[in-house]
This record gives sequence, structure tokens and C-alpha cells, in this order.
Amino acid sequence: MVQAIWLVVLVLGTFSAGYLGYSRYLAQFVELDEENETPAHKYEDGQEYVPSKKPVLLGHHYSSIAGGAPIVGPITATVWWGWVPAFLWVAIGNPLFGSVHDFMSLSSSVRHDGKSIGYIISEYVGERGKQMILWFAFLTIILVVAVFALVVALVFTAYPQSATASAVFIALALVFGVYLYQLDLPFIPGAVAFVAAVFAGVWVGVQYPVALVPGAGPFGPYPEGTIVLFGGLPFPALLGAPNIGAWVPVVALYAFVASVLPVWVLLQPRDFLTSNLLYVGVGGTLLAVIVGTFTGAGETLAIEAPTFTTFWGNPDLPVAAPLFPILFVTIACGTISGFHSLVSSGTTAKQLDKETDARLIGYGGMLGEGLLATVAIVTVGVAFSIPEGNYSGIGLALPNFATGGGQIWNATFGISATFAATFMGLVLVSFLLTSTDTAVRLGRYMLEEIVGSPETTYQEYATNRYVNSAVQVIPAYILVSSGRWADLWPLFGGANQTLAALALLVATIWLANWNDRKQLLSTGVPMAIMLTMTSLALLYLALYQNLWQKFIQGEWGVENVTIFTQITAAIQIAIALVLVYLAWSIFKMGYDNIREVRSGGGALTGASEPGDD
Repeated sequence: MVQAIWLVVLVLGTFSAGYLGYSRYLAQFVELDEENETPAHKYEDGQEYVPSKKPVLLGHHYSSIAGGAPIVGPITATVWWGWVPAFLWVAIGNPLFGSVHDFMSLSSSVRHDGKSIGYIISEYVGERGKQMILWFAFLTIILVVAVFALVVALVFTAYPQSATASAVFIALALVFGVYLYQLDLPFIPGAVAFVAAVFAGVWVGVQYPVALVPGAGPFGPYPEGTIVLFGGLPFPALLGAPNIGAWVPVVALYAFVASVLPVWVLLQPRDFLTSNLLYVGVGGTLLAVIVGTFTGAGETLAIEAPTFTTFWGNPDLPVAAPLFPILFVTIACGTISGFHSLVSSGTTAKQLDKETDARLIGYGGMLGEGLLATVAIVTVGVAFSIPEGNYSGIGLALPNFATGGGQIWNATFGISATFAATFMGLVLVSFLLTSTDTAVRLGRYMLEEIVGSPETTYQEYATNRYVNSAVQVIPAYILVSSGRWADLWPLFGGANQTLAALALLVATIWLANWNDRKQLLSTGVPMAIMLTMTSLALLYLALYQNLWQKFIQGEWGVENVTIFTQITAAIQIAIALVLVYLAWSIFKMGYDNIREVRSGGGALTGASEPGDD
């Protein structure tokens, strides 16, 4: 068996080469200059446009992009096809695809007054292009909320200790917000105290695990001493566990509430606390692998996951899926993620202190997410297992992130495996909750941008923060209720990765209009590859996995097929086909613009050069 240390060494090598070499070239290519005035200084308003120090902004940006997807996707791919395909796509694809995507999304937004990718594309192809890309992103947000709510519920069921620890974590974030912004007390003493309290919350979780209802399904009995709050709730069981079905609407409600609160109440203090969990969880696990290798942890740090299963996936799983093209949408973060373009152009570009900071925050931040993906592959690799029985499946292997992390920390540092596993469960859940309510908030901004200035009663409702958020959360719950991880996660991944291709298209259009001598390969090649892969994957999911297998062949993959199940499958087909149509329509508009500019039509007036006012 391969030792985990070799995965760490290889990924550190490719990432170092990417940052020291390729990112330096890209920074020179787009002519980053620390003397240029950034939107944060140009439009400083104390609310959205606020210059932030590089380490502070890196922490906020990293905690916003490094959600649960770079953990969930690599684990899913490892279980499905083996660790080699998953690892290679992260180690090679991240510095060449994802980090380029994040850096260019951030740089292009900075050069367009911190505006969104929708605004940028409208500058070159018109309002129709903006509307289409915003609708595409909005549909992607609904899928983000759906799959992340399901994963949080799954981890809470597998590790009830993490449910308690997460409740303590959220309460601490709320109090920390009051401490900082209402009481205006010193930051450093408060930060030390609240970070320490988060780790104390892990101990509370170990002592007092919480479940909503009886029934952990394939995860067996709850740990001894688990507090079960209700005898039963009127929600359908998911993945064979009533407790998962009970937690999903609770998580959806949390996302709704958190997304409408002022940012100082929860988002900002929680992001700070989450970033500390991120640093300790990722850095500590990588350090444990390195130290454990040289101190004799031995077989504990060996990769037990299969090197490669088959092209059609793990034969022990109830659902088959082809490596090509599904791998490229299964690892929906960790290598490349369209969601990052929304964060980069939605919030980070408005806080960049100097243009040159974009190299570390954009390119370097994505490399950091790749390290998180590597940790996910290592943890599931050392604690590889698939629950047996009628409920076995990809989704149920996700808690192995906590189990494997606990084993690694226990083997190297001697920390209790239960405590360490609870901590790693909290790491996973904190990322997922951050991504979920951040996604709803970004979706609210997008729908407001689509509607513009409300002129009718309908438009006023659409821009209402409560109605707007509910429009995202309710459809997300309907999608989750299908209970089929093999459908939901690739559909989310297909949407997310296609959005990444469109963000690279926007960057390519910007470069083409900026200067007709700028090469377009750095963004154009990853864009073409991702658009092709994701379109094929979405068509496979819609036409084969849903339409052919379910409606025509009658192979639904669940015991009880209800009208609700059929409606959910029909919605998935419709979403996939609409996404493909939108993506290629936007590509056609962008391609026509680039061809016109490069064939002698000249750059459009909207092109933004360095220092352009």
C-alpha cells in the first residue's frame, strides 16, 4: 500500500511549482501594479468597498471558497473510481485550471470596479448575456443549498457529537459578533478566547451528542449518552435514516435565517472562527501525516482505498457512472469551482487593498483549497469503508473524513480518536454551513441584479430578502427529498463546473477586448475543456441516468417510487437541459465577440486596462 506521505509530497511539489512559476507569469501577464487604485479605495464606503489587509482578506476569501465541496467531491470520487484518478485531477488540474480561474475572476473584477461576472460580460456582449449568466448562477446556487444541506444532515447523523459542537460553534459566532461590533471590545484577546471556546465546544459535543429523532439507519446505534430531542418528525427518511431526513429542513432553515441577517451578526465572526478551524484542521492533518511517517505511525498512515476501481466506478456501489466525463463534475471543488468566481467578483474584489494582492489571494487561495481536497483524499484513504446493506452508497462514505482524520491525529499525536473525529466533523460541517448560507446570500444578490429596480409588485416581492431567500431554499429541499446522492452531487458539480467554464470565458473575452496581442490560451484552453466535459456530464445525467434509466427502464434505485420521486427526477432533467442551453448560448455570444475583435473589429470601448477610470 502507498503511504499517505507521498500524496502530500507530490501535491506540495505541483502546487509550489504553480505558485512560484505560473502565478508569477499570470501576474505579469495582466500587469498587476500595486500603484494602481483598486475599487476598495476608489469607492470606499465602509460597508461593501473596504480595503482589507492581505492576511485578513485571505482568511475571509479562503473560508468563503473552501467550503464542504473540496471535501465531499474528492471523497466521492475516491470511493467511486479509486484514489489515483481523484488525486491526479486535484494535483495537476488545480494549478492549471482552478487557480487560473480564481485569479482571473478576481483580476477581471478589480479592473471593472469590483463588479460581478454578469456585469463584465454585459460590457462586451450585451444585457442578454448578463441575464443568462446570472440565471445560470442562480440555478447553481439552488443546487449548492440542496447538496450541502444533505451532507450536513448526513454528518450530524453519523457523528451526533458534531451536531452539538456545531450548535456551540454558531452560538459562539453570534456572541463574538456582539463582542466585536456592538461592544467594540479588543480584537486579539477576544479572538484568542473565542477560538479556545470553539475547541472547548468539541469537548461538549463529545460529552453530549444530540440527534433529532431515533434512527441513524446504516450508521447503527447512536453513541452512548446521545440526547434524542423528538420521538419523531413529519419528514421523510433520507439515505435510509430518519435523522438525516429530520436534519435537512433544519439546515435549510438555518441557511434562510443566516442569509438575511446583517453580515456583522453571523457571517463575519463565523468566517473568522471557521478560518481558524480550517488552518488547524488542514495544517494539523498534513503535519500529522508528515510527522507520523517519520515517527513510526506505520500502517495507520497507509492508503487503504483502491488505487483504481473500474471505468464505470466501484462495483460495490448500487449506481455505476463513467469515469469520463463524470469525474470532472464529481470533484466540483478542490480542482476548479465556478462558485469561486461569484465570491471573487462578488465580495473579494471590493476589499482588495493592492492589485498585487490578487496573486496570493486568488491563485494562492485556490491552491489552499487543493490542500484541503488532498486532506480529504488522505483521510478517506486511511479509513476506507462503504457501509453495507440496502442503504450503502457514495454519500454514506463521507463521514470517513472525520473517521480518517481521527485515526491520523490519534496515531501521530495520541489525541483521542473520538475527540479528533468530532473535531474533523466540525471542520467539515462548519465549511458546509458557511458555503450554504453564503450561497443563499449571493443568490439573493443575483436575483436582485436580474430584476434591477423593482417597478411592479411581483418585482418588489422578488427583491424582498425573505421571499428571495425562500425561493432558493424551498426548491433545494424538494430536490434533496429524492434521496439519491448519485443524482444530486453530479448535477450540482455539472452546474458548478460549467459556471467555472463561463467565468473563464468572461476572462477570455476581457483579455481579447483589452489588447489584441494578449494570448488567450491560459484561459481559453481550460474553458474549452471544462465546457465540453461538463456539457457531456449534464447530458448524461439528464438523458441517460434520469430519462432512460428511470422513466423508460423503470430503474429508479429506490424502494418506493412515488409521484414526488418522479417530479424530482423530472426537475433534475429540466435543470440539466436548461443549464446546457444557457451555457452554449453564452459561449456563442462570447465566441462571436472574440472573433469580431480578433478579426480586426477592434477592442470594444468597455475593455478595462490597468488604471482605467
